[in-house]
Amino acid sequence: MENKMLFKELRDYLMIAIGMISYGMGWTLFLLPNHITSSGVPGIASVLYWGTGIPPQTSYFVINAILLLIALKILGWKFCVKTIFAVIILTFYTSFFSTTAASQHLLADQPFMAALIGAIFCGSGIGLALSYNGSSGGTDIVAAIINKYRDISLGRIIMIIDIIIISSSYLVLHNWEKVIYGYVVLCVSSFCVDQVFESRRKNVQFFIISKKYKEIASRIAVYPHRGATVIEAHGFYTGRDVKMLFIMAKRREKNIIFNLINEIDPNAFVTESNVQAVVGEGFDQFKVHNKSQNPKKESKE
Repeated sequence: MENKMLFKELRDYLMIAIGMISYGMGWTLFLLPNHITSSGVPGIASVLYWGTGIPPQTSYFVINAILLLIALKILGWKFCVKTIFAVIILTFYTSFFSTTAASQHLLADQPFMAALIGAIFCGSGIGLALSYNGSSGGTDIVAAIINKYRDISLGRIIMIIDIIIISSSYLVLHNWEKVIYGYVVLCVSSFCVDQVFESRRKNVQFFIISKKYKEIASRIAVYPHRGATVIEAHGFYTGRDVKMLFIMAKRREKNIIFNLINEIDPNAFVTESNVQAVVGEGFDQFKVHNKSQNPKKESKE
């Protein structure tokens, strides 16, 4: 059990690091040199860099340090430690890419393509970090706080918060075209966040009708270690009573289940459908804010 937990923690840190490297590439190589505003704290750092010359990695690190102190009690040490790790990684690679690619200006004559490619790198990086209990900091921290208690799209939360940040870039750039490119980055990156983050939450459900339902359920219980519910059903056309299995599984496990069913009973009748979210043991947990256990007594009339 300890080895499994250690492996999970190491995997989380590795994936967060990969996500931050992706974000650093998108921000430093495509957005910052083309004066296109990114979202969140990197957007603020970009505006400060264009207006005052402060290195973006410096302002990014300082602002996130303040936000992390505020979020420490709400998100807990586990989230904040991984977020601190992500902030350090992104700060390092922002400085690294800025130094190594200082003489290069990618897509200088194609700002729209720079906005799209940069947004894909940034959004995918954020989504990957959030999928493994991390964050790049800034508005991601706010989004993670809301998502902790309410099942709301992370991309939409980040989009609403970041509109003001991108709009404020006009005060420094004095160019509405660049601001519009910033909105493009916001929309595309938010979409990528949702696609990467939600892809790990998608599940599938199976309805299986087979004479060998016991053997199928027993094999699935062993691997991929999923429970099955037996439903009493009645065939309208045949007039026979049948047993139907109801099974919930992760999306990555569906091929395993299909192969197992085909091995045991190739004549089984199977339906499979996608499920956006499953709450319960082995899947997601409820995200409901507990109200006070001592509500005020109603006044008597």
